[in-house]
Amino acid sequence: MEETQEALLNLQELPLPEPVSYLPQTVGWYVLAGLAFFAFLLLVRFLHRRRQANRYRREALVQLKEIERGLENERREAALAAIPVLVKRTVLAFAPREAVATSSGSDWLSYLDSTLDGSSFSEGPGRLLPELSYCAQARLGKISDHEISELLALLHLWIRRHRARV
Repeated sequence: MEETQEALLNLQELPLPEPVSYLPQTVGWYVLAGLAFFAFLLLVRFLHRRRQANRYRREALVQLKEIERGLENERREAALAAIPVLVKRTVLAFAPREAVATSSGSDWLSYLDSTLDGSSFSEGPGRLLPELSYCAQARLGKISDHEISELLALLHLWIRRHRARV
């Protein structure tokens, strides 16, 4: 028993190995990290450019909301007259000025149809746009709320989904 106690007293703690480094040991990992960082920078740049390119859409939607609020107030005629101006300004944000600035009537509606699948402008609620542009104040009062709500729904859809046709 004494030998056992003496052996226990002579015990020494085992030395622990060095901690494992979390840094990569080969150059390949550094190259991979550099490529991943470069890809991240490209993604950030792409997303920033896309956001900047679609800024006109966000601004148009804000203006459309203001027009909708104006329709609920006493400024109904002014709000109705602002709708075609908003559409033209939105188109000029993405299309060449020479192609669309002088368009009006059925040519204008055909152009708008070409930016959104279907014929919602020439045959649907969008056919009110030329009327809103050139109509007298007396006629603006005769446009029904249902027609206006359909036009506003179409414009919301168009602003979000149209494609630039150059």
